[in-house]
Amino acid sequence: MNASAKEIEILENIYHSQPNVRQRDLAQIVDLSLGMTNAILKRLAQKGWITVRKVNNRNISYAVSPEGMDVIMRKSYHYFRRTIKNVVYYRRTIEKMVREVGELGYQKLLLIGQSDLDFIVEHACTRSGVELLNEDPPDHELEDVFFLYSENYIPDEEAEGNGRGYLQKVLVEM
Repeated sequence: MNASAKEIEILENIYHSQPNVRQRDLAQIVDLSLGMTNAILKRLAQKGWITVRKVNNRNISYAVSPEGMDVIMRKSYHYFRRTIKNVVYYRRTIEKMVREVGELGYQKLLLIGQSDLDFIVEHACTRSGVELLNEDPPDHELEDVFFLYSENYIPDEEAEGNGRGYLQKVLVEM
């Protein structure tokens, strides 16, 4: 089942837009020349992953075959497995970091910035007994707050120090 990324991309686009997708549209969607798209479509037909039917002199209809669906499903399955593996890694890493924050004496954690991993940080805080704050605390309550910058922040060496951490760095370094 050796398939290139562009073959899979074209296969998926045919599946999602069948039966009316044109070669020119596919080329534009996957950012390839019309000639390269044509060559890939021929290769997909030779592999039996798509069926090609001439509608009239100007139009051709493409459909994903059962074998092509199998290719798409396998790719989706591998992507899903890789995603789950990453989530487990992120969970373990973030839990370790939050546990260490608690061991350093911080009772509260403030996640600064939008994060795709906020649900994992919240779970880790709950498990470690560290309170996750939803908003900035008043200045007089900052002493027991650990500031965790989301993975969207790029670490700034000057801003690092006690009571500060970067989710991006934690995930890369661990």
